[in-house]
Amino acid sequence: MSSILVLYYSRYGAVKQMAQHIARGIESVASMEARIRTVPAVSTTTEATEPSVPDQGAPYVQLTDLKECVGLALGSPTHFGNMAAPMKYFIDTTSSLWLSGSLVNKPAAVFSSTSSLHGGQETTLLSMMLPLFHLGYLLIGLPYTEPDLTTTLSGGTPYGPTHYTGPDGKKPISEEEQRLCFAMGKRLAEIASKLNSAEG
Repeated sequence: MSSILVLYYSRYGAVKQMAQHIARGIESVASMEARIRTVPAVSTTTEATEPSVPDQGAPYVQLTDLKECVGLALGSPTHFGNMAAPMKYFIDTTSSLWLSGSLVNKPAAVFSSTSSLHGGQETTLLSMMLPLFHLGYLLIGLPYTEPDLTTTLSGGTPYGPTHYTGPDGKKPISEEEQRLCFAMGKRLAEIASKLNSAEG
């Protein structure tokens, strides 16, 4: 089995749910499995530390997860049109993998959630893409052959799946958003599988 890393930061649970739908898409492809990981919060108090193992949910990511996995799905909520600080903090620790070229030519995709419909979903996806280009990943999106992209009234972009939580953060992930997450995971796994076969 080959693993694809589904790495996310989720404050209120929406991005975590998206990660689970993407993981299902990945695991719909033969010989592919999803490795779900998260990142710890960043504290504004310099003396505060997070536990080395989360109290609940996915384990914290390690650099070895990026190195061992054949692809990456990266997810973050939108914070002022950008990825959340905890995700950026982790990405800033990947210099050794950049220097070694360990991530070059691996496929990657991005996903996000926001509380406002026009609150920077696409700029957040683009902000996550930038360091992935530097690390050597091959970025993939969602093609318009996915019919939900042209009919959704909630989230969804050609740059990657998105979710609109509403101002109170309580809108459930719509059926269209779920299908787009699944489609992204499946596409990522299919491309990773083809790339691995070509290398073998």
